[in-house]
Amino acid sequence: MVSLPAAADVQMPVTELTVGMFRIEAEVAASQENRMLGLMQRKRMPPNHGMLFVFTEPQRHCMWMKNTLLPLSVAFLDDEGRILNVEDMQPQTEDNHCAARPARFALEMNLGWFRQKGFGVGTRVGGLAGFAGQAR
Repeated sequence: MVSLPAAADVQMPVTELTVGMFRIEAEVAASQENRMLGLMQRKRMPPNHGMLFVFTEPQRHCMWMKNTLLPLSVAFLDDEGRILNVEDMQPQTEDNHCAARPARFALEMNLGWFRQKGFGVGTRVGGLAGFAGQAR
């Protein structure tokens, strides 16, 4: 069994993304370990902050909320950063929330962020170009 540090104690790289006129400060989970930790054990996340999951290849990736204390919305993104679908996720559940089609990225934000800003399927997230070969 692998022992992972508490997510709240892990420092992940941060990048700037854009969606429409909004700037997002996103922690980047590009390694398997960081993707497994995600936002677990976090008690709050500031507005316009999120977590970008970078996957090694496009697949119908799924997310869940085990040990995650915050209600979140996740947008699954294709290679060009276009939103494929957005799923709302409730804290501390093990329900699967999956990409509608093969996704290269997932962007988690506070619950309702995408809906409140009017972003949905087809909206492009900017700032992803440098992540094409980064995941491991």
